[in-house]
Amino acid sequence: MEKCHSEQSVRCGSSAESPISRLQSLLGMPSPFPGMDPYIEDPEVWSDFHNDLAGEIRAALNLQIQPRYVARIIPRVTYDEPEHERERSVRPDVGVWKQSRESTAIYQSGIQVASTPVESRVPVAEPLRYASVEIVRAGTTELVTAIEILSPVNKRRGHREFEKYLAKRHALLHSETHLIEIDFLRGGTRPQLEQIVPSAPYYITLSRAETRPRVLVWCIQLNEKLPVIPVPLGPAEPDAQCDLGAIVAQVYARGGYATIIDYKQPPPPPRLTDSETEYIDSLLKPLREHV
Repeated sequence: MEKCHSEQSVRCGSSAESPISRLQSLLGMPSPFPGMDPYIEDPEVWSDFHNDLAGEIRAALNLQIQPRYVARIIPRVTYDEPEHERERSVRPDVGVWKQSRESTAIYQSGIQVASTPVESRVPVAEPLRYASVEIVRAGTTELVTAIEILSPVNKRRGHREFEKYLAKRHALLHSETHLIEIDFLRGGTRPQLEQIVPSAPYYITLSRAETRPRVLVWCIQLNEKLPVIPVPLGPAEPDAQCDLGAIVAQVYARGGYATIIDYKQPPPPPRLTDSETEYIDSLLKPLREHV
């Protein structure tokens, strides 16, 4: 009978948990939320989630739409320009120093030797990498459907990416391209709709080229599952289907967010409504007590 060597202990029934079993165990830990998890909106998690979400959407669609169409990732890099509160002088962009009584005394004492330098900081924009998904007709550059996953800078008034996205959105809405907007961020300025829709933390908008200006809007509450949305293709062709619930669950599991996120803490901003706070406290109570 073959002996069990140490490197074969997993196969030979060792009680030690194998790396594969450990990975499977971790991947089996779903988000406690039935749909979108507000804790994913934390800036430390969001960028990773955003890009993986785009990749999973592309993969799910390519299983359905090939060989006539291809879904592809369109990466982009922007910069999160820091906003620092600072005291403005009467001559903006020239100096930010506040003159004190001590400095006045120095000037009154006559010519002095230059003082030793002091340390400060310059604003450095942080690079942000995001992605969208485009469906093109195979063998061509014809854009059939654009899927935009909104990022924080797309919704921040005053940021250059806010204006750039509005211009891109305007161009798409005046073209023959279908547009799907996925807004999984509670904060910021939402893309404009002409008619009021029910208030919700999350929205998905589907704008078919042939039915504009009418659009379909999914208004998603924290206690609701994410929908399966239709993804339009060419004329007279059946829609592809995008199961956002299953896709977000895969991204959550593969990203190890159950380990990264601390559910004992409140969700990241913006502030929740009273009913949302009550729901989250009730939902997370067993998890918080267990921890």
